[in-house]
Amino acid sequence: MNKSELINEAYNLLNKYNYQNAYPVEHKFTKTWAEQMVGVVLDAMTNGIKKDGNVQIIGFGTFSVTKREKRNGVNPRTGAKIIINASKSVKFKPGAKLKEML
Repeated sequence: MNKSELINEAYNLLNKYNYQNAYPVEHKFTKTWAEQMVGVVLDAMTNGIKKDGNVQIIGFGTFSVTKREKRNGVNPRTGAKIIINASKSVKFKPGAKLKEML
């Protein structure tokens, strides 16, 4: 699922479940609003990872920063040995509820 598919899924779910009946049945959410909400959630998660080093969503999972040390590697095209610089990456560990659903 890519971002636009995620936005479409959020849009469909918001209108299907009517955000847990918080709005009158005739209220319909727009795709633009769903896109903004997905963007807000992704921005909040990004800021949380930058600030605290992880974001934990109970039942879904935990996103955390991992550090990779400098290491030796091989260029697959040429076979030449190269040095891969140290870097940071984000790791995801699924929560118990998500594991059950899979």
